Amino acid sequence: MAAEVTLRQLRAFLAVLECGSFSEAADTMHLSQAALSGLVKELESRLGVRLLDRNTRSVSASAVGSAFEPMVRRVLADLDEALEGVSNLKELRRGLVRVAAPEPLSCTLLPELISGYGKAYPGVEVRFDDVPIEQVLANLHNGSADIGFGPAGVLTDDAIEAHVVRADPLWAALRPDDPLADAESISWKDLRDRPLINYMPNLAVNVLAHIPPRNHPRDIVSVHRVNTALSLLRVRPGYVICPAMARALVEGFGLVFLPVLQPVVSWRIAIFARPRTSISPAVERFLDYTLQDGKGRQRPAINNLSL
Repeated sequence: MAAEVTLRQLRAFLAVLECGSFSEAADTMHLSQAALSGLVKELESRLGVRLLDRNTRSVSASAVGSAFEPMVRRVLADLDEALEGVSNLKELRRGLVRVAAPEPLSCTLLPELISGYGKAYPGVEVRFDDVPIEQVLANLHNGSADIGFGPAGVLTDDAIEAHVVRADPLWAALRPDDPLADAESISWKDLRDRPLINYMPNLAVNVLAHIPPRNHPRDIVSVHRVNTALSLLRVRPGYVICPAMARALVEGFGLVFLPVLQPVVSWRIAIFARPRTSISPAVERFLDYTLQDGKGRQRPAINNLSL
């Protein structure tokens, strides 16, 4: 029975009660009096009850109509609220974007990006989760994240799309007492006698693929976080590879940060998301905002030798 009742019939019923007459209710709904009367009669017929008591001077709710009225108001109010909510989501007056990224990006690229998006769309909440790169992809798959960031080369799943955001040259963090600390730049050959303190397995593998084996580090010490790697470097010999944008982070540990040449190797940073057909307007706008320069212009193509 409920499927046969229309919203126009319910609104017509309320309009008659609010106006106290069919003629005034018809005017408010921009209908003829006959059309309005027909809607009310159809509603009564489908419910099998009389909702209105009519006489020559006035119209009022029947006993059943009086009980039915608050239910109708609640249904229409809930519907209006739902429609307004959808409109708010569509127009980005409200929304939620859940972002997951590994520590090297959470300390560098993400704060400024999230801040800029928040200023552009203040009604949208952005929640950020700092997790290892493996967890970034897992969170996208299990639905606990809408957007992920990480090295472009880690993605092997067709269910997630990857878009390169930028390519950042890789630099080396060194102790201040390292013999190379006073140089303006260094080479991979200069670093080969030092252990690499590595915090992201994929990063080390891809870096080594771009440099001759004779210039590979003599040893690799593995940790899970960039802050741990930089802290460890403060108390033992070695070097840490980070994207150039991490300069403030590295120097905050009292370390020296130098560009590495011969060759210049860049880290391709990607944004990961499910296909656009399955993401919310707020998430889609965050994706577009990230892929542009914040002024509606597409970021330039990346042609560096990169990971």
